[in-house]
Amino acid sequence: MATKLRTGLEPDLKTAEAHYPVVLEALLKYTSWCDEHGDEELHAYRQLEDALHQLTGKDLSLYNLGEWWEEEGAEVLAFRISLPDPLPARDITKAELTEIVTRLKDPAAYRQEQTNFSSLFSLYLDEYYHVLLKLNFNSYRRQLFQRNKDRDGRWFEYTTEEIIKQLWADHLPPSDTDQPVN
Repeated sequence: MATKLRTGLEPDLKTAEAHYPVVLEALLKYTSWCDEHGDEELHAYRQLEDALHQLTGKDLSLYNLGEWWEEEGAEVLAFRISLPDPLPARDITKAELTEIVTRLKDPAAYRQEQTNFSSLFSLYLDEYYHVLLKLNFNSYRRQLFQRNKDRDGRWFEYTTEEIIKQLWADHLPPSDTDQPVN
């Protein structure tokens, strides 16, 4: 079971759950509209983008609203759009960083065998955590979480500990403690 992060770092699943049915319905209605009428000029697409932006405040150009079936599906896309973006948090502790990296490295370990909203979408929090790390750690690189080749051409993956060490190197708090700075 996951260790809870403090408010401001933990994904805002309450807001996501509130927005989710509206976003999902809008995506499905747009698809039905396109099936019946087409949208070559993308007028309906822009209306959908505007409506979802008004609801979520997000930059919808980052999402493929028109061909979600080619990717993860309407439900996952609706969840990703509904989930508020993370904010910068200059005082992330090493324990919090460890929790975030652990969640990214082993998301299945945090999946609960329940049917509530958060457990249904727990495997799709990856983008949230990647953005959170990118906002808060100058040395963040997506490659830290991917397979890489060494100089000899052998494949390897960074361990959780190696990732934490690389990220923490440029984020040491002003004191030697592991407490957030107020």
